Amino acid sequence: MLLSQAEENYIKAIYKLTINNDKGTTTNDIAREVNTKASSVTDMLKKLKKKDVISYKPYNPISLTELGTERAIQIVRKQRLWEVFLYDKLGFKWDQVSELASELEHVQNNTLIDKLDTFLNSPTHTPHGNPIPDRYGRINNHEEVTVADLEVGQFGMIIGLKDTSSKFLQYLDKTGLNLGKTVKINQITDYDQSMEITLNMTETKNVTYQAAQNLYIKKLTR
Repeated sequence: MLLSQAEENYIKAIYKLTINNDKGTTTNDIAREVNTKASSVTDMLKKLKKKDVISYKPYNPISLTELGTERAIQIVRKQRLWEVFLYDKLGFKWDQVSELASELEHVQNNTLIDKLDTFLNSPTHTPHGNPIPDRYGRINNHEEVTVADLEVGQFGMIIGLKDTSSKFLQYLDKTGLNLGKTVKINQITDYDQSMEITLNMTETKNVTYQAAQNLYIKKLTR
């Protein structure tokens, strides 16, 4: 079954929105994710339903079918392998690779993708710390635990990113909130839930709630 690039983008968006949410997503959420109008989303959902890749009824939660999930994981695999290739082999910065990889992910030649995987020695994570599905579609996704979920006095290690936009990655470069760094929550502001943290047990920094929500962590005990 052939899917257009636009259809693949929608499937990937729905996968992202429902990966840790078995209740499905909404038309408005999808519209925000793909940056379009809700009316345009509705038209696309009707097309995707006909291709049996989504479960969709008006005014009901939207989710991927088994076939849709398989296709979404294939797309994610291609994008993330290209991210590694662009970063490791071509020297692009981590805030440049997502956009470029999003163009390359629509390549339909599976032999090429398998050879790319072999060439890269079957990487398990992208430069942003996100897991790469293997050739059988198996993937160990991050648990939905972020810096924002920590309480005062708790520790965590940054292991992945929910937001991989260039603006957010540039923000992380400026603040030093990179993968592998540990954070300790010193204080949470009641007004806006911004945080004062200690980074790597040495630097004290202030982090917005929005940024904290986009940093996947592994909780640590000390």
